[in-house]
Amino acid sequence: MTTPTNRKLRVGVQLHPQHADYASIRRAAAEAEDLGVDIVFNWDHFYPLYGEPEGKHFECWTMLGAWAEATSRVEIGALVTCNSYRNPELLADMARTVDHISGGRLVLGIGSGWFEKDYTEYGYDFGTAGGRLNDLASSLPRIESRLAKLNPAPTRKIPVLIGGGGEKKTLKLVAKHADIWHGFGDPEVVQRKVEVLDAHCADLGRDPAEIERSCGVEGEPAELGPKLAELGVSLFTVGVGGPDYDLSDLRKWVAWRDQQNG
Repeated sequence: MTTPTNRKLRVGVQLHPQHADYASIRRAAAEAEDLGVDIVFNWDHFYPLYGEPEGKHFECWTMLGAWAEATSRVEIGALVTCNSYRNPELLADMARTVDHISGGRLVLGIGSGWFEKDYTEYGYDFGTAGGRLNDLASSLPRIESRLAKLNPAPTRKIPVLIGGGGEKKTLKLVAKHADIWHGFGDPEVVQRKVEVLDAHCADLGRDPAEIERSCGVEGEPAELGPKLAELGVSLFTVGVGGPDYDLSDLRKWVAWRDQQNG
């Protein structure tokens, strides 16, 4: 059974790091922070996901290290890191380092990976969707273990965001490991996913209220926002592409958030 969230509503933006010079991406991140967003995300790919397939593109974690210095208030993270591209222990160390650079503002977003061109062009084994999910399942405990061993330790318990909607494997991993679940879809799809997530939490003996629910959004916030909030969604993330990074829709969501939070 889904219930409205008691969390403060938050708004994120995913700046797609494609078809733009880095200076434009940096300006967009600064503008988003000035607008009052809560989290600025990028993504973890090596090529554009739409538009010119060989267009301009920048790497995820190098950028997050730069954002850690270029911003001062917002949380930052990948939506989401591809588990396949980095050794889990290395990723934990990278996350801890960006956590310190940012003064404790990193969200560790992670998923199993899906964009085949990234794999083939950079020499990773694409395998199968099930195999990639199994790899993610084995990586998450290794990441947690390494974070516990690092010196200095992270500045805080770094929030883990897991993206994806697979009902048998992904949402079970969310129930076991995540602080934030991120999904996509209309309210009917989201309702189904959060009901499955709640069931996995019950099976594991975990309070589902411990997991923040996040959703990618577009359109009018006054129409979509309340429907998702009724399902317990409290983080609403707007995707924005280059090269211009038009933040007009993001402004609407920030204004709606402020109205709801009072």
